[in-house]
Amino acid sequence: MSKEKHHKHEHHLRRCCGGFAACLLALVLIVAFIALVVYLALRPTKPSFFLQDLQLRSVDLGDPSLSATAQVTLASRNPNDHVGIFYRRLDVFVTYRDEPVTVPISLPPMYQGHRDVTIWSPVLSGQSVPVAAYVADAMKQDIAAGYVALQVKVDGRVKWKVGSWVSGSYHLFVSCPAMLAAGPGGVPLGGGPNGTGGAVASLKFTQPAGCTVGT
Repeated sequence: MSKEKHHKHEHHLRRCCGGFAACLLALVLIVAFIALVVYLALRPTKPSFFLQDLQLRSVDLGDPSLSATAQVTLASRNPNDHVGIFYRRLDVFVTYRDEPVTVPISLPPMYQGHRDVTIWSPVLSGQSVPVAAYVADAMKQDIAAGYVALQVKVDGRVKWKVGSWVSGSYHLFVSCPAMLAAGPGGVPLGGGPNGTGGAVASLKFTQPAGCTVGT
């Protein structure tokens, strides 16, 4: 093959490859544009969360650590009419004065359809969780006073689903206030101020609470 023909063949091949790449890029841009238009038209709304119950089963106030067991009932609602939600990861834990008092529990991944409501009731616990000394002292005082203000936190990742299109992964952070007040009965209390442990007045969840949802 002559040099002139060889150069013409290479030039033709480059033009074909360039044309194919341009067509592929145009197709990708068109698909991305359509997905963006659909996304903006539907405007997915973040799911809403509600804390329905929190049962504090036991508290062990060590020095300088804290052990607790609690069961929470948490509800999530998808407010969208045409957008589904994939919960890829949801880690739930309890905090007191911004300090974690239970170990994060991972809820199973799931899909939530349009306007659907999902309820979880995980048991959360933490054994000898390190906390600042003032946090343990504050909880002792709150329990003795007959009320404890906790926070149920959810840290996770979600995806939006519109038809067959699925978005990228987005961060989801939920914070739910939980006020517990004294009631009849007793909650096992270890490591009390006098070192004897025992039971204190039962701390009951006062009322369902709405949660703040951020990304």
